[in-house]
Amino acid sequence: MTLALSWSTGKDAAWTLHLLRKQRIDVAALVCTVTREFDRVTIHGVRRTVLRQQAARVGLPLIEIELPWPCSNEMYQFAVGEALKGLEARMGITGVAFGDLFLADVRKYREQMLAPLGLDAVFPLWGIRTDLLIRGMLRDGVVAHMASLDPARVPARFAGWAIDRRLLDELPPGVDPCGENGEFHTVVSDGPMFETPIDLVAGEIVEREGVVYCDFTVGAAVE
Repeated sequence: MTLALSWSTGKDAAWTLHLLRKQRIDVAALVCTVTREFDRVTIHGVRRTVLRQQAARVGLPLIEIELPWPCSNEMYQFAVGEALKGLEARMGITGVAFGDLFLADVRKYREQMLAPLGLDAVFPLWGIRTDLLIRGMLRDGVVAHMASLDPARVPARFAGWAIDRRLLDELPPGVDPCGENGEFHTVVSDGPMFETPIDLVAGEIVEREGVVYCDFTVGAAVE
């Protein structure tokens, strides 16, 4: 089995790559959507420069799918479909792995989108308790920060914070510790899936359309 991995720049996608490699499943490429007008990863708001550094550090080619802003679901499906079409012929890829954890409607949507392309949807993290999952990531050296958050559910002061035990202890009741319900999104700079860490520098914190973002840039090279 050879897979592409849906890459969001965050911890769940990164951990999915780690688990697949431990299982000796071939991951041939990362696939990520980027909003053209902002030059940033869709939803997470991470700069394209950071995304490309991540791909280099995990040693995989990156398939960037550019989306317009605003982007309808129909436009999204068309762009993703065009990018994934023919992956088996070009790279031997027979499926796409996702870091989804428990949202059944999201899983069904992905399966239905890939089926006409002849690709399987694979969910290596599915059903793992999220409190145990995040603690396992931290124990094994994943370094991630909050790149964006929903201030209606997570205090805006957490933007840019490291995902660590202190933050997990301070999350409001009802917030999923992995942010699976969209409470927050992360950007990873180190972990067992990386050859070398990325020096991420937290910059300006802004709120746009009800979402708080921390603008991370790549600093000096880490030896």
